[in-house]
Amino acid sequence: MADASGPLPSPSGSFSKKKSGKKNKKNSQKAARSVIPVLKEVDDNAVRQDPAPASAGQASGTPANQKEKQLHSKTSVSVFSSRFTTRNTLTTHILIPVKIPDLKPLTSVGATTTASHEKPAKMSNNDKKGVTDESADFPISEPATTNPVSPSSTQVDSTGIDYADALKDGLKESGLKEGTEENVEDLPVEGTREEPAEKPTKMATLPFPDNTTREKPSSTDRDAEREKQALYDDYPSLYFEGNDNELAQLERDRANAYQAAGIRFAPFNIPLQRRLQTLAVLLHSLSIATTVSFFFFLCAIPLFWPLIIPYLLHMLLSKAATDGELRFRSERLRHSRIWRFFADYFPARLHKTHDLPADRKYIFGYHPHGIISHGAFAAFATEALGFSEKFPGITNSLLTLDSNFRIPIYRDYILAMGLRSVSKESITNILSRGGSDGHGAGRAVTIVIGGARESLEAQPGTMRLVLGERKGFVKVAMRTGADIVPVLAFGENDLYDQVSPKSHPNLHRLQMFVLRTLKFTLPFLHGRGIFNYDVGLMPYRRPLNIVVGKPIRVTQRAESDLKTSEIDQLHGLYLKELEKMWERYKEGFAPERIEEMQILN
Repeated sequence: MADASGPLPSPSGSFSKKKSGKKNKKNSQKAARSVIPVLKEVDDNAVRQDPAPASAGQASGTPANQKEKQLHSKTSVSVFSSRFTTRNTLTTHILIPVKIPDLKPLTSVGATTTASHEKPAKMSNNDKKGVTDESADFPISEPATTNPVSPSSTQVDSTGIDYADALKDGLKESGLKEGTEENVEDLPVEGTREEPAEKPTKMATLPFPDNTTREKPSSTDRDAEREKQALYDDYPSLYFEGNDNELAQLERDRANAYQAAGIRFAPFNIPLQRRLQTLAVLLHSLSIATTVSFFFFLCAIPLFWPLIIPYLLHMLLSKAATDGELRFRSERLRHSRIWRFFADYFPARLHKTHDLPADRKYIFGYHPHGIISHGAFAAFATEALGFSEKFPGITNSLLTLDSNFRIPIYRDYILAMGLRSVSKESITNILSRGGSDGHGAGRAVTIVIGGARESLEAQPGTMRLVLGERKGFVKVAMRTGADIVPVLAFGENDLYDQVSPKSHPNLHRLQMFVLRTLKFTLPFLHGRGIFNYDVGLMPYRRPLNIVVGKPIRVTQRAESDLKTSEIDQLHGLYLKELEKMWERYKEGFAPERIEEMQILN
């Protein structure tokens, strides 16, 4: 702040209404859009002082129009102050920004002190040049065209604003009273930052719950959090390892397929690999029909009768499907490249979540059955999905109905693939003989527990498991000491469409009668064709994700020591693991589901 002795230039003259005229009216309209600084107290003697000559404004070196632009271009609220030394007293004038209508709100207000109202001494032109505002960009001594100094308390601007009323409103907003005084030493020094005064804090009610005042979580919430954390700890994140480009191309082919009579036909430019995939699935799907037809063809030729009769006797008397010796199992056929095409048709993937020690024996429970259980065949009857690599040292056998081993030629095909009978005798023999220790260590069987009854519930987008009262596999596990491993196949029910039992109740009753009588059922299904996407008996090309869950440890017990409570406890643990697997992976592997998993009796 610069000091000067001499009289303060009078605010009259250029600020008066008579001399300002139209020029002052034009400038005051511009000033109405910005903050107008008003003097808190004005010396009466200074008001009566003669106005400074016009040459003093010219000596400042800044034109009036440029000074006006500088005033309107300022973005921060400034407190204009000047200190003048008079003959008998020291008077401090502080400009206070006042908020007037249609102007932006103010953020800071200054204070003013006055010691007396005596007439100040006159100032020379040289002294006038030195009197400047330290926080402004223009000298105060210049003739202002935008009213930088305030008129008296009774003066009214050309815009019709009463400065006295505006001054009172500004003082009320700033929290100051008229006539308050402060010492010059209390003003902020140039170059230093004034610390804001501490204000008492008020507790505000937030529109959202505050963590500090939120109620403590209940025991139920804590248990749910612990269960969720345990779920993520037990089962890691899994991802579908498919070829995105191939899947995208498949979708484009379906969208651009030629249609006739509502049927979409596959284009002719299908890649050879996809043709081979379709061929592999077709051969397996028609294996029963093909082998039976070939057998009757041989029977029509008398030359083959001497071979057919001994073969039929061997088929009826053979115990290869139940003795547990795993004879006729061909690892070469299981590793054949054709099964790689079979798995890539859907595509199918096998996901491992836990390690399985090779010194234990296991019973894999596969869910759901689906229509034909293509996923179980790809994962456990072949090496297309790398079962021996993911679980080294374990020899797994997929189990099927004993009646399948009475079909000529077809029985030899499934025996070579490692399939065995699902009877109690067969399971006990496989898990009690052979292995690394001669008592079944390192051996495993896979049971599709839902069976034919569950196949009637196979609808796309659902997971209905017929498991509520099926506890026979638990009893076998306790007799043999085999650990139980849940397996959940996401997408197995999506491979075919079949008629709904609710819409066709009479047909469903017929299916149940055949099931009770012949121990198998006839699902009325349809899928896609060989050369079309809508009609046929081929499964749809939809992803299959087979997830192998956490093994449940089972202690071997004698037949006489089996207790119903222990059986129910193991069965409950098995159901709980299935539910955990469903909750953990349903978002990634079953995004288009129409309902949650259901356990049926």
